[in-house]
Amino acid sequence: MFISMHQEGYFPPGSGTVEQVGEGAGRGYTVNIPLPCGTGSDGYLHAFERVIAPIGRQFRPQLVLVSAGQDANPFDPLGRMGVTSEGYRQMTRMVKAIAEEACNGRLVALHEGGYSPVYVPFCTVAIIEELAGMPPKVTDPFLPFTGPEFTRLTPWQEDAVGRVVQQHQQFWQLA
Repeated sequence: MFISMHQEGYFPPGSGTVEQVGEGAGRGYTVNIPLPCGTGSDGYLHAFERVIAPIGRQFRPQLVLVSAGQDANPFDPLGRMGVTSEGYRQMTRMVKAIAEEACNGRLVALHEGGYSPVYVPFCTVAIIEELAGMPPKVTDPFLPFTGPEFTRLTPWQEDAVGRVVQQHQQFWQLA
């Protein structure tokens, strides 16, 4: 099973489309969630709730391996998304719950990307604190600049997630 949330049509061009679902016996086990440019925390969390969590619970992996790319943060010079440190914390909480339910908590998270030396540490600390079950101890000084007007769920993001749900309903029970 491979699930990827990423900016639609960005890199590499022509890859990661909704229609790319795997081939042969692996059909339905590749889940691409291409999101519109500017999708923030709420859009990513919406994709988790509608697609990743239900599929993860149905698939019941023996191990969850997360390639924790933080290039979706709002200050990344390459990515054009807007996921805050709090968004990363919440996604970590959700994937941790899937791992606990499906495979006795077997979860590996690998830091994989993120090119804002000023903001990536706040995202990383949020992920580590959540994995360790620690309450937040590091305050993200940038959160006032990434308020709801930048991170809220939009109709375009809902439509993007809806296309993924529609594509994968043939393989998984998705509402």
